[in-house]
Amino acid sequence: QLQLVESGGGLVRPGGSLRLSCAVSGFSLDSYHIGWFRQAPGKEREGVSCISRTDDSATYTNPVKGRFTISRGNAKNTVYLQMNSLKPEDTAVYYCAAVFDPAMCHPWDVVGDDYWGQGTQVTVSS
Repeated sequence: QLQLVESGGGLVRPGGSLRLSCAVSGFSLDSYHIGWFRQAPGKEREGVSCISRTDDSATYTNPVKGRFTISRGNAKNTVYLQMNSLKPEDTAVYYCAAVFDPAMCHPWDVVGDDYWGQGTQVTVSS
């Protein structure tokens, strides 16, 4: 059964760090590019970072460049998002998903409805 499960979210103070995990089952990370997306209250879902299945090249949205790092743990079939120097504006529900084009990293580029995780809440607040 196809499944993506996010974990690692929580409440953190500004300047703090979190590492999100996206555990994939039902398919291999060699089969699809994977992306992280987020949706804040009242806002549209946006791409945060995507990673290529072929060469691990990564794309980041400008607000997170230099602070977030995406990586793949192939042996664990897991994709990670290391988030440092967190800001209140990073507060959102974070989702992982399989995408067709990691360079595009856009929600409408997700492979299909079944290729989304359920999301994990990240709250950055003092």
